[in-house]
Amino acid sequence: MFEQQATGYAPTAPAARMENHGNAMVKIAMQSGQDVFARTGSMVAYEGFVQYEPNPPAVRQMASQWLTGEGAPLMKCTGDGLLYLADYGADVVCINLGGDSISVNGTNLLAFDAHLQWGVQRVKGMAKFAGQGLFNVGISGTGWVALTSRGTPIVVDCGRGEDETYVDPDALVAWSTNLKMKGKRSFKASSMIGRGSGEAYQLGFSGQGFVVVQPSEDSTDRLRARG
Repeated sequence: MFEQQATGYAPTAPAARMENHGNAMVKIAMQSGQDVFARTGSMVAYEGFVQYEPNPPAVRQMASQWLTGEGAPLMKCTGDGLLYLADYGADVVCINLGGDSISVNGTNLLAFDAHLQWGVQRVKGMAKFAGQGLFNVGISGTGWVALTSRGTPIVVDCGRGEDETYVDPDALVAWSTNLKMKGKRSFKASSMIGRGSGEAYQLGFSGQGFVVVQPSEDSTDRLRARG
């Protein structure tokens, strides 16, 4: 009886390197020589032989910036089998980069192929408008990236029209780095965007690419680091 009830939740054969298992979990097909960087503490299950190296050298050199609040350390995952990752029930979005480049909010980064080029980067222009900067993780190359979102996100294709796309910085998950970005502040929009009062700050995007936005503008997530 129990097996019949659990059938709908059983894992399926992998169809891609990274793919969703439900809305809040990513399944990664691990193979020797195809390592993955994943958020520390995000492993919920695995099949086969998978090993973990917390805070590897490639991450330690950037940890001092990440530990200021923007993001959390990573662990290196190696081996053969299936690896399942999650982050406190947040929605997961899997993106296959085909030579593209994206900038990801550190707290929304769940996992990515270790062979991709990556580094911590400061988002230019934020200090001028919001009184502070943002540290994001830039990732480029050909491979997979898994992101998290506090609720079901929307992926906006900025290349569909000439109008710019404006986003609340606290709801911003990731964007194509080839997009043009500019800051904007507005008193009139302060009651419409975000949950504060007074001046409102937005980031405007234009060009060919996409922006991932989560349905949450709670900035407290930016200060949470998993141990």
